[in-house]
Amino acid sequence: MTFGVLACLAIGTAAFLLIQSEQQIGRHTASLRAFDQHARDTGDALVDARVAQQAYVAAGQGLAFWTSKTSAATQSAMVGLTALRESAGAGARTAIDEAAATVTEFSGIDTRARDYLKSGQQLMAGDVIFTEGSDSAATAVRQIETARQAQHQAVDVDVAALHTQQMLTAGVAAGFVGLIVLLLIPAPRARAFEAADTGMSINPSAARGSAIAHAAAPAPVAQMTVRAQGSVFKAATDVATDFGRVRDLDDLTLVLGRAAEVMDASGLMVWAGSVTGSDLRPVLAHGYSVEMIARIPPVPRSADNAAAAAYRSGRLQIVLARPGDSSGAVVAPILSADGCIGALSAEIRSGGETSEGVQALAAIFAAHLAGVLASAPAEITEPKTAAQG
Repeated sequence: MTFGVLACLAIGTAAFLLIQSEQQIGRHTASLRAFDQHARDTGDALVDARVAQQAYVAAGQGLAFWTSKTSAATQSAMVGLTALRESAGAGARTAIDEAAATVTEFSGIDTRARDYLKSGQQLMAGDVIFTEGSDSAATAVRQIETARQAQHQAVDVDVAALHTQQMLTAGVAAGFVGLIVLLLIPAPRARAFEAADTGMSINPSAARGSAIAHAAAPAPVAQMTVRAQGSVFKAATDVATDFGRVRDLDDLTLVLGRAAEVMDASGLMVWAGSVTGSDLRPVLAHGYSVEMIARIPPVPRSADNAAAAAYRSGRLQIVLARPGDSSGAVVAPILSADGCIGALSAEIRSGGETSEGVQALAAIFAAHLAGVLASAPAEITEPKTAAQG
């Protein structure tokens, strides 16, 4: 019940954080829509001001009609720029300040054009309107568009950071719940030797048979104590947490080495699928030399080996050790939202590949690798090994 409550708390906390981040993404999106609308309205106001100003020297309605139009459009543009600046980020705010200065300059040009018209200098007014006035209005519109693009880039960065936080939250919660599931796996108790000792004390002939069976039977594997299990789970928890804090390839290499220690693996290798999904290639390793990794060719998806099988099927593969030949291995698929993107292979010492705990650790570490590889795939371009064992 305690483990169940802990699992529910982990899932509830992760769900709460995911809901909060989704609400933040929604607020960013709504703010960006409002910013775009203000930018369009301000640009339209500047266009109206420029058209109305050019009508000063055209035949038709009187000067008073068009000057009032220009003043109203210019004032509307200044109000729009003020609203944009209140919701703009640092990058967009600079462009908005430049646009406000340009609109102020446009107002000064408009005043000069009106003075020329009042003094009867139509030619001078037209020159000011169609050169300086038009250029100022067009420049202000371009500066507003620059601010809009800068705001889009800033919001995209914030939303990407929130998506990364969501992946890390889900990964940590999944790892924690996975560890709790491991703690709930029942451990069988060995009673064979107690029964053998009892039989020897009752029946001598049966005792001789039991002694022969005892000698022929393989040595039993000692059960891991509760304290030892706790140490392994604590170490696995630390590794799972460190996967969520990886910042670059060097950090990932160090965490991979710690994962190998927890699994008692002599070597770990991360295989990444190609863009087309037709083959696998080793991109990160622990316990192998750089020269050895460089000599490994890409493995076709249809190849007859455990890495290709895990990549094709999306299921964990086990390679049993052969006496006097080779050690065993566990290969866990690296699964993302788009399917299997690679595999994690671990060469296990002392026949530990059959241990359900080792297999579960491989699956957990592969799940964390999926989040890391999906968020920064461009960093893994060449094979790299951790410290040699």
